[in-house]
Amino acid sequence: MLATSERVELLEYAEELAQMVIESDILEQYQICLYKMKTNKETQEKIHRFVNLKELYEEVQRFGKYHPDYKRVMSQIREYKRDMDLDPHVAEFKLAENDLQNLLDEISIQVGGAVSKQIKVPTGNPFFHSDSHGSGCGGGGSCSCSA
Repeated sequence: MLATSERVELLEYAEELAQMVIESDILEQYQICLYKMKTNKETQEKIHRFVNLKELYEEVQRFGKYHPDYKRVMSQIREYKRDMDLDPHVAEFKLAENDLQNLLDEISIQVGGAVSKQIKVPTGNPFFHSDSHGSGCGGGGSCSCSA
């Protein structure tokens, strides 16, 4: 691959875009929330308690309702998950994580659309899918095939 001025320019734009994401308020908020979540002792205890029980849960799942601890583990896993999810640091982190993912999805759609309107961008978010970016067969008939 030869380095042309167009490729160098594209790399510079990509680096510029990456730097804008790094300097964004959204990424800063994500990093703050991640730090708070990782440094809070009570939050970490909830996470570790859930992760440890999750290993037992996976073993119970192999045998299903025939496992002797099935009911206890199933109710405990729901309780621990709810306790972990309702922790203010975990909840705040999840919101910041969603905001960052939305930003990255928007950037992906813009970059994909700049290359071609036919590029499918897998965002994982149905709100970002439109007729020009990510639908096709099964996407409401916009692919104009005869299937």
